[in-house]
Amino acid sequence: MQTAKFTEMPVTPALPSIPRLMQEHSLYDRRLETLRSKSFLTEAEKLEEVRLKKLKLRLKDEVERVRRQSAGSYAEQM
Repeated sequence: MQTAKFTEMPVTPALPSIPRLMQEHSLYDRRLETLRSKSFLTEAEKLEEVRLKKLKLRLKDEVERVRRQSAGSYAEQM
């Protein structure tokens, strides 16, 4: 007797949640505002400012990627 073969669905990594990403983006933004309010930045603060700007941009890109993937997943289900 022959049995049917079942294959497992590929496991896709869970997408990070947009609210979590936006919360992290907001934290970086608040820290940047604190730095911007100072009249003088130390070298370490200048480096932190650059790092925070890059992190914020990376998070913004990640939010867009998640939105596009979510929209693509939704379209595939239809």
